[in-house]
Amino acid sequence: MPTITAAVLAAFAGYAVAWYLGIVEGNFALLLFLATVVTGLYWLAERLYFLPRRRQAAEALVVQAEERRGQLAAQGITQVDNVDVAQGRQRLLMQPWWLDWTAGLFPVILAVFVLRSFLFEPFKIPSGSMIPTLLVGDLILVNKFAYGVRLPVINTKLTDGTPPARGDVMVFRYPPKPSLDYIKRVVGVPGDEVAYLNKKLTVNGQPVSKDALPDFFDEDSMRYSRQFREVLGPRTHAILNDDERPAFIPGAEDFPFKENCRYSVEGVVCKVPAGHYFMMGDNRDNSLDSRFWGFVPDRNIVGKAFFIWMNFSSLKRIGSFE
Repeated sequence: MPTITAAVLAAFAGYAVAWYLGIVEGNFALLLFLATVVTGLYWLAERLYFLPRRRQAAEALVVQAEERRGQLAAQGITQVDNVDVAQGRQRLLMQPWWLDWTAGLFPVILAVFVLRSFLFEPFKIPSGSMIPTLLVGDLILVNKFAYGVRLPVINTKLTDGTPPARGDVMVFRYPPKPSLDYIKRVVGVPGDEVAYLNKKLTVNGQPVSKDALPDFFDEDSMRYSRQFREVLGPRTHAILNDDERPAFIPGAEDFPFKENCRYSVEGVVCKVPAGHYFMMGDNRDNSLDSRFWGFVPDRNIVGKAFFIWMNFSSLKRIGSFE
């Protein structure tokens, strides 16, 4: 078993290193699931087989020591050192390294697996597409059950939950490459007609409220952007516009239901198909979103982003957001 365990742990470590070096495309949900299964099997084996055997060996050692003391007592020897017996019993009961690194880690791995798969998952904001709502480096929490509980890895929905609403900030699997997680704002729900023309958003023919705010200064790029307050559904949030960027959408990819969209020099108009969502970043002119790669199917939903739990560059960022 030590040799087999060493091989299993080496396989996990090799996969992690290959993922870090970019040799393979990593899947943390799958890795965590496999780790939970493997350590769980070791934990069961420990409880049902290995631990009882160690206890039997320890008890046998104690019995042998008692018999030896009885034999010595019969010979008139009463001074017997019990230290070696106690130490030997402790060594026999001690978990070997290969069980310590598998069965011993199972409760922790199981707790992380349940928490991450069904309750809350942490994410780090990697880009500026959601500025000013979310900044690069924000560490956020995502509610995994708000839109319905899903099985990890295969993402099959178990419960319906509350459907995503316009204005929600949602994490989802990037449709062109589902191994990547993206975060954007829900702009259109199934059946909506979303128009983004001349940098003005309209949903089902109704202009979305957009009021000017003081310009936003981006400390990373060291430049100002025009900032507006937008009211989308029940959410009030800030967005940015860059006057130097054109309104038309350059380089839109082919995607399912692209026939539902009409592109022009003014922008794009899309009819959201059933079971799909239209997503946009709050940094409207610096966001690769549904305007470029299409709609997000319901099966790609990861969860609802709702809380910044840390930003090491600014502790003031901690808190909930719209």
